[in-house]
Amino acid sequence: MNRLNIALILMLLLSACSEAVGRKPNVLFISIDDLNDWVGALHGNNQVLTPNMDQLFEQGVLFSNAHCSQAVCTASRNSLLSGIHPSTSGWYASTKAMQATYDKVMGDHKMLPQYFKDNGYETLAVGKIFHNGVSDYKDKITDFWDEIAPDYKVPKDLRDRGNGYKGNRFYPFPKNGSQIVNHYGKEFSNGQSLCYGALDREDMPGGKMFDELIAEWAIDKLNEEHEKPFFLAVGFVRPHVPYTAPREFFDLYDFDSIKLPEMPADEMADIPLMGKSIAYGTINGGDHYAVTNLSDTYWKELIYGYLACVSFADHELGKVIEALENSKYADNTIVVLWSDHGQHLGEKHHWRKQALWEESTRVPLFFKVPGMDAAGEECDEAVSLLDIYPTLVDLCSLPDDSVLEGNSIIPLIKNPQSSWDKPVLSTWYYKNHSVRSNKWRYIHYRDGGEELYNHQNDPGEHVNLAGDPEFEDVIKELRKYLPQHDALPAGSDKWAGDVLDRRIKHWMDNDSIPYWLN
Repeated sequence: MNRLNIALILMLLLSACSEAVGRKPNVLFISIDDLNDWVGALHGNNQVLTPNMDQLFEQGVLFSNAHCSQAVCTASRNSLLSGIHPSTSGWYASTKAMQATYDKVMGDHKMLPQYFKDNGYETLAVGKIFHNGVSDYKDKITDFWDEIAPDYKVPKDLRDRGNGYKGNRFYPFPKNGSQIVNHYGKEFSNGQSLCYGALDREDMPGGKMFDELIAEWAIDKLNEEHEKPFFLAVGFVRPHVPYTAPREFFDLYDFDSIKLPEMPADEMADIPLMGKSIAYGTINGGDHYAVTNLSDTYWKELIYGYLACVSFADHELGKVIEALENSKYADNTIVVLWSDHGQHLGEKHHWRKQALWEESTRVPLFFKVPGMDAAGEECDEAVSLLDIYPTLVDLCSLPDDSVLEGNSIIPLIKNPQSSWDKPVLSTWYYKNHSVRSNKWRYIHYRDGGEELYNHQNDPGEHVNLAGDPEFEDVIKELRKYLPQHDALPAGSDKWAGDVLDRRIKHWMDNDSIPYWLN
C-alpha cells in the first residue's frame, strides 16, 4: 500500500472519529398517555405486567416520585413542552385559548421540539405528543417538526361505536359500544369513554390499533440513515380511555383474581368540598355512582381493561426499544420516557385524572443517558415533568433558555441518591394547587380547603392531617411553594368561577352532596 493510500485512510479515520466525537446525542422521546404508577417497577399495582418497561428501567434511572404540572392532557403536555407552569401561562384547560394566546405566552421562547430543530436537530413525531397529536397548533407544525407520521383513520362504522367521542386516535371503542351509554342511555354520553373491551382484528381500522402503527413508524425511522442528530418523539395513546386493546392482552389477566384499590369506608369524609367537587367527575349523577351502580363487577371490569391497556402499551414500547438497541444509534441516543399524568381507578371515588391526589399527579419518568454510569437505579426525590426540557437542553449541550421554570436533574441522573429537596407544584384549574415533597403532599383549594398527607406512613393518602394543630408548621413550610401570583385562565380578564364552584353552590343550596362523597 503506497503512502498516498495510507494517508487517505488515516484522513478518513480521523474524519470519522472527529464526527463521532463531535456529534450530539440523539433523543428518543417517549410518552405513554394516562399511565399512572401501575408499572411493575413503581409498585402501584402488584398485578400489572410490564416486562418491557421493567427491563428498560434496568438500563438507566427511574424517577419514582415524579409529578405533572397539571393532571390533564392539554395542560400537562403544553407545560412540559413549553417549560412553563400553567399557573404562569394560564394554560389550564382550553386548547382554543392556548392557540389564541400562544404568541402572548411564548413570545420568542420555543416549544421543546422547535428548540431542538432550531439548534441543528432533525425532529420527527408520531402519535400523541401534544394533546391533538403532533401539535396543538396547526400553523406551527413545520416549525416543530421536519417529519410527522399520518394520523389514525377510523371508518364510520367503527366511529359510531364511540357515541360522538372526539379524537380518532383514541378509538376503537368496544364491540358493542360504551357500557355506560348502553346501560344508562344516550343522555349519559358525556361519560361514554369510561368503558372497556377486548378487541379482535376486525374491530380495528385495517386490523391494527393506532399504537401498533405508531411503533411501526418509529421503528422505520430508527432503521433509516440520519445525517443530523435526531429528536424522535413517540407518543403512545393507551392506556387512555376507552380501555380497549387486542384480546391477547386481556388474556394475560385472570379477571376473578383482580383486586380493587384498598381504601377505608369513610374515604371521602375528611375531603373538603372542592375536593369532593373534583372527585364527582363528568357523568350525570357522578362517575363513581355510574360505575358502582352499573353492575356489581363493573369497577373490577374497568381495572381489567386498564391493566390490559397498560400491558399493550408496554408491548409496543418494547418493539421500539428493541429496534433502537439493534440500530446504529444505540450507543448515542438518550431515552426519556414519561407520562403526562396519572389516572384514578376508583381511589378517592374518582375515575379521571383531573385532580390533585397522588393517583392523578404521579407519573413514570425515566432517563437513559449514554456515558452515565447509573443503571437500574431509582431516585425517590420529588421531581417535575417541567424538569425534562432543561435536562435535555443540558444533556445535548444546547444553549441555556432562561424562560424554563424547571430544573436540570442531571445531578440526580449522575447520582440518584443525591439530596434534592425541590417540592413539585401541581395545579388543577385556577388557584387549586398541590405541593408534593419527598415526605408530604399538601393541597390548597381556592376556597381555602386544605389536605395534608404524610407519605411515609400513609402512601394511599387516606388520612387528611390538615386540621391537626400538630402539623401547622409543616403546612406553613409547604405553603411557601404555592405560586405568588396565579395567572387567570388564558383569554380571561377576570375570574367568575367554573363548574366546580357551581356544583358546590348547587349542593349547598339544595343540601344535596351525593352520599358517596360523604
